[in-house]
Amino acid sequence: ITTFLNSMAVAANIDQALGKDNRKRFITGVISAVNNNAALQECTNKSILSGALLGESLKLSPSPQLGHYYLVPFNDKEQGKVAQFQLGYKGYIQLAIRSGQYKRLNVVAIKEGELEYFDPLNEDIKVNFMVDDWDKREKAETIGYYAMFELVNGFRKTLYWSKAQMLAHADKYSQAFSKDAVKINTKYGEKEKVSFADYEAGNYDPRDSWMYSSFWYKNFDGMAYKTMLRQLISKWGVMSIDLQSAFERDMTTMDGDGNVTYVENDTEEYVDSTASEPEAKPEPEQGKEEAPVIE
Repeated sequence: ITTFLNSMAVAANIDQALGKDNRKRFITGVISAVNNNAALQECTNKSILSGALLGESLKLSPSPQLGHYYLVPFNDKEQGKVAQFQLGYKGYIQLAIRSGQYKRLNVVAIKEGELEYFDPLNEDIKVNFMVDDWDKREKAETIGYYAMFELVNGFRKTLYWSKAQMLAHADKYSQAFSKDAVKINTKYGEKEKVSFADYEAGNYDPRDSWMYSSFWYKNFDGMAYKTMLRQLISKWGVMSIDLQSAFERDMTTMDGDGNVTYVENDTEEYVDSTASEPEAKPEPEQGKEEAPVIE
């Protein structure tokens, strides 16, 4: 990747896109991301560059600690191993704030015993947070997710999904996630993945951990937050040009000719990313939620 990025032709393209003064910083960031992720090192250099340039154009950081966006390694049936651009929920928040249209924006997990009621018609919700013991709350079981925004003009919108709804959504739109126990064909033969409930409880063979590399397994809450924000902002929020671009390019790869592709992930070969957030596949136009999906 170092040789590729510093080649004369690629360096010239970077200069044209970002300006010569930004090339060194950009290349250093990309090399760091690749060197810290063995799976990413197996992806095509062009897909890595394209994803990183998109993140840079949105002025988002590739740092896993900040969680703005991720370059996630995938095995595509046609392209081979490619780096897919995936926006994190913190990236959505950053872009929404920069638009200057949002007075308030929040997404939170609702714990067992906290939800008193949610009225979807009037969008009224009453939650009794366990503010007296945040450590206890952190360990409590999550039963749902709540997201809301208020625009500077006073328009307000809220959304609540139960965890069961979120599980059904992940099961439907993520090729690498299964809500229930399921048998899959792999290069090692037929394998059985345990249900998500068993996975959460640790009831699976550690030697099969590679089958649970989807971020829906590794960081379910983070994926759920992103799903809620995508649903909320894309359907009812004000979409700045950057938000529209991020929404349309989320979970895509781009070839050398600028053609955008939603990756069809080969679940047998799903490769993990060391980041901390993403993965999903396009959903129908009707719920262009992750708009493909998160979703």
